[in-house]
Amino acid sequence: MGIDLDSQRPAETFKWFLASVLLGARISSTVAERTYRSFESERLVTPQAILKAGWQQLVDVLDRGGYARYDEKTATKLLGICRAIIDRYGGDLHAIERAAQDPADLEQRILELGSGIGPVTANIFLRELRGLWPKAEPKPSELVVRAARDLGFVPARAKDPERVLESLRAVWAADGGSARDFPDFEAALVRYGIALRRRQP
Repeated sequence: MGIDLDSQRPAETFKWFLASVLLGARISSTVAERTYRSFESERLVTPQAILKAGWQQLVDVLDRGGYARYDEKTATKLLGICRAIIDRYGGDLHAIERAAQDPADLEQRILELGSGIGPVTANIFLRELRGLWPKAEPKPSELVVRAARDLGFVPARAKDPERVLESLRAVWAADGGSARDFPDFEAALVRYGIALRRRQP
């Protein structure tokens, strides 16, 4: 998506957060990415810009991206979330990480930004921040665990997410992967897990 998380700029982090909210819905990643591009083209990529745009403009942007089934609900959700980010954290998502006591508290604070943010969205967002935010340590999703089992990276009966994460980090390091690139490995496992789910519901 052209989002530069490595820059550690709050503006780039919010762009990824917006993309994560869109990707976290029950909609194809293609539609979610296209919708994000619509927000980007309208320069609606800050909490302030989204609030200023208002509900109707957000609905129109969501429609153009193909988010028609969820347009009104998502517009309302985004307005509430952006208001919370501004009111509680001065519009800077990095302030959430600084305020959090530990990884669990960080995830909880993300979830509490709005009723429309669920564990899937929080996991998508925090996964890409591993190695950038010290407290960004989300547990592997069910899709990751499923893929890791199928590929033989962990035992077939492995269930404990923390042990799965530890094993996957070891596999990645043994193959020459860096800690900063580990989210790429994790994202690839998510995609494989989705393919598995389609074949074996």
